[in-house]
Amino acid sequence: MERRSIETIVGSLNQAGVRYLVVGGLAVVAHGFVRFTADIDIVLDPSPAAMRRAIEALSALGYRPRAPVPFEEFADPDQRRTWAREKSLTVFSVFSSQHPATEIDLFVETPFDFERAYADADRFEVASGIEATFVGREDLIAMKRKAGRPQDLKDVAELESAVPPADESDA
Repeated sequence: MERRSIETIVGSLNQAGVRYLVVGGLAVVAHGFVRFTADIDIVLDPSPAAMRRAIEALSALGYRPRAPVPFEEFADPDQRRTWAREKSLTVFSVFSSQHPATEIDLFVETPFDFERAYADADRFEVASGIEATFVGREDLIAMKRKAGRPQDLKDVAELESAVPPADESDA
């Protein structure tokens, strides 16, 4: 994964007015536990209009699906439900020849109430003037605990033992 790609992806989503939450390993890093991660995991605003804006923004960066389906199908909530039900698809992977080291995994189904999680999100600067929206620490821990894979459980232990960043209102 390349920093410049992260900056470009986040900047493009922000410019397109897409509400999103960075989850997964990159969110673990943002919340204070530095570890390797190979891709960017993102939960998009599930509304079809927001999905279409996200697809346009990512397509403009050369992103296209790993699966042999048109990227536009990802905007269809019925199609995503079918993929989840019939193929047990959790994430929809996209890649770009312009950003070969930075694959994106888009969640097929929102793993939490998006509106609440977005309201509770943390915003961190990933580059000067470029702010990314990361899932809040508690939602991240809940997601990782539910996934239950060894790396997820290790992340939970690290996140729970780390001191969360001081809230400005506490100062």
